Amino acid sequence: MNVDMRSIQFPNNSFDFIFASHVLEHIKEDTVALAECYRILKPGGMAVLPVPIVCSNTIEYPFAVPEEAGHVRAPGMDYFDRYRSVFDSVRIFTSDDFDERYQLYIFEDRTQVPNEHCPYRTKMEGDRHIDAVPVCQKLSN
Repeated sequence: MNVDMRSIQFPNNSFDFIFASHVLEHIKEDTVALAECYRILKPGGMAVLPVPIVCSNTIEYPFAVPEEAGHVRAPGMDYFDRYRSVFDSVRIFTSDDFDERYQLYIFEDRTQVPNEHCPYRTKMEGDRHIDAVPVCQKLSN
């Protein structure tokens, strides 16, 4: 479904499962979008809402950056605190949670930022970075 996550047209408690991958880094009003996801989940429902983890700490951009595919922020692991302020339960699965054969790593040289394509990001050492997948639950009404 293609919806504006800030104003989802479905009634409360409509869905058992929501999946929106790499969407929230494009939405300035992300806490509104998270609240909407919570609202339309049935009690016991689950939302999987991953974002790209590209910084140590989340950086909010002053506008949507065209060179970064229109992102309005560069999420860090602290970004998931926003999820915890909305959902009843949030479990973050990272590369470290899986056997080495099944690791969810992102290979990218982030030592050359900031640059003209990523003017707001901060430098990160190394080229093997963890990936993270948040699993959020609504436990009751």
